[in-house]
Amino acid sequence: MSELVDHLAELTGFRDRDLLDVTLVGTLRDLLQPRAVAMYRCVGEVGEERWLTRARLRAGESVASADPAWADIDSLPRVTDHPERLDCLVSAAAVTVPGDPHVSVFPVTSDREVVGVLEVHTAAPLDAQQQRVVCSILRIVQNFQSLLDYSERDTLTGLLNRKTFDESFLKATAQVAAAPAMSAALSDARRASPVALRHWLGVIDIDHFKRVNDGFGHLIGDEVLLLLARLMRSSFRHHDRLYRFGGEEFVVLMRCGDEAGALAAFERLRANTERYAFPQVGRITVSVGITEVRPVDTPSAAFERADKAVYHAKQHGRNRVESYAALVAAGALQEAAKVGDVELF
Repeated sequence: MSELVDHLAELTGFRDRDLLDVTLVGTLRDLLQPRAVAMYRCVGEVGEERWLTRARLRAGESVASADPAWADIDSLPRVTDHPERLDCLVSAAAVTVPGDPHVSVFPVTSDREVVGVLEVHTAAPLDAQQQRVVCSILRIVQNFQSLLDYSERDTLTGLLNRKTFDESFLKATAQVAAAPAMSAALSDARRASPVALRHWLGVIDIDHFKRVNDGFGHLIGDEVLLLLARLMRSSFRHHDRLYRFGGEEFVVLMRCGDEAGALAAFERLRANTERYAFPQVGRITVSVGITEVRPVDTPSAAFERADKAVYHAKQHGRNRVESYAALVAAGALQEAAKVGDVELF
């Protein structure tokens, strides 16, 4: 019992979701001694869902493996490639597959839906007590993740909130700073292939949103915000970080190999929003500004550059995507002078 309590204390000691999944599979590996245990998340658009490995441990391994968070979704296995996982996902109930090894699959749920599965490979079927242990630990993890969601997510849209932005941004800038060394360590063949080591910050602002609230009321305005959040989820990739900063302002932090790819992603959102028929309101458009994340950036400095590009878009017709770098190169904006760590405007 003391071993289980120690593991539960470790499980709930992290606020990092990646570490939580790694600790979960480590806990179950120690308690059950299986051949393998893994956590899989379902990602991708409806009809194109894939399995993303969040953490996997085999017997004898000391370090969990996982798919990169920015993995190309087309490289991941389709949900139909593993029917036992799909059955568990759809039924929201445990599924067992006898054989060698014996496979037990448990649903991993959030407050709203089944988001993935936990898969355990054992030499013999799990007995009733072992199954109860797994289900109880998963309930604890769900409750803990609900607490994290409450503190980290916008209550209306379910997107990440502003206070989680700085930590994600600092992780991105650390990767940007390490990019030259990572590129140098790659073989010639791998270096020749596209490696998305660059990050981009986009600020999205709904055009004339005040008219929506004034003309239709705040309930309809909230519905517009909720529907835009859904359009964002379908327009960007599963690993892009989507935020609502408040009001009608949204932010995206994404990893992309070049500016053309980043612009294409935000243009996709702009076009999807323009085409969407918002109930009662009708046509809504967005103005977007993007900037590349720099190695020495602060969150406020990068946000301010993207925000200037948004302001330019709104001043020149709205319903458009503008790049801060392109605007500076064209002379439409002036790059801020820098003295030490202080930007002068």
